[in-house]
Amino acid sequence: MLLSIKTKLKLSAEQKVIMSKHAGIARFTYNWGLATWQNLYNDGYKPNKYLLKKFFNNHVKPEFEWIKEKGICQKITQYAFDQLGDAYSRFFKGLGGYPKFKKKGQNDSFTIDASGKPIPVGGVRVKLPTIGWVKTYEGLPHTATTKLSISRIADDWYIAFAYEVETEPTPKSVDVVGVDLGIKELATLSTGITFPNSKTYKKNIQKLKRLSKTLARKAKGSSNRHKSKIKLAKHHARVSNIRKDSLHKVTNYLCKNHALVVVEDLNVSGMMQNHKLAQCIADCGFHEFKRQLEYKCKKFGSRLVVADRWYPSSKTCSNCGCKKESLSLSQRVYSCEHCGYVMDRDLNAAINLSRRALA
Repeated sequence: MLLSIKTKLKLSAEQKVIMSKHAGIARFTYNWGLATWQNLYNDGYKPNKYLLKKFFNNHVKPEFEWIKEKGICQKITQYAFDQLGDAYSRFFKGLGGYPKFKKKGQNDSFTIDASGKPIPVGGVRVKLPTIGWVKTYEGLPHTATTKLSISRIADDWYIAFAYEVETEPTPKSVDVVGVDLGIKELATLSTGITFPNSKTYKKNIQKLKRLSKTLARKAKGSSNRHKSKIKLAKHHARVSNIRKDSLHKVTNYLCKNHALVVVEDLNVSGMMQNHKLAQCIADCGFHEFKRQLEYKCKKFGSRLVVADRWYPSSKTCSNCGCKKESLSLSQRVYSCEHCGYVMDRDLNAAINLSRRALA
């Protein structure tokens, strides 16, 4: 199966400058392509990425010597047009919004390759095309890839690539497990195990507010404003990394030890409309939780079943099967009016989900 890995690079000051130059060229190419696409479309033409790529290579690139500077990989302009074409394809299919112009310092990234040749990776060093050797903070798997993506997050550079791996089926201690996701407890399993919600954003919101206020008070364009911006971005990245770490631990446990994992298809966008709970719901990372389960079940030899969104797992009694007409969020204990069965609300829903898969 195909997996991807993303890890932080250990760069010198000179290497960070080279990375910034590559990201700047990729951003310039993307913005030029987007502006040209809009102008051609307004004039009645139907442009595409291949037409723009050919015109840029033949007429635009020769006018800018800084694009052809020594040590700059020329493949980044080709991938910039590919990304622009993909953005328009998603827009025309209704899968995304209209492409926007990129801004310096926001989601800086670029993609490079070795002209179709495989790039060997492994250990704590990687030889990038035209850039040279770079170090990583953690060891990489010994494999080869056709292209590499490099991005900047909070003034740190990260490398990402995809590679083929063999599936690693693990011995399963439980056949079927139902997983009920929530805010108080991130995940409640039908086996009775619960994983508390880290609530990372809520615990760090005061510091984020303080750093945001400090950034707003700095003069625009000053060095102190840039320092405050980096400090705020690093804290946002730390909050995000803590959340991802907790999600990885839960999903690893589920996929390694359970043969069949059942989760509910949550309407996260609809849940976010509740402004009293929107911040807490966003802090849980329900979409990322499901995404990790999808590929980790394949990796560890498990099966993932997604229950229907309208399945009343919380309203149904796990003892007699009687269904309640309504159940408010404040009722954390399920009490069946038909058989008198009393159980924790989340555990009751998890048991119903596990039985749903067998049915």
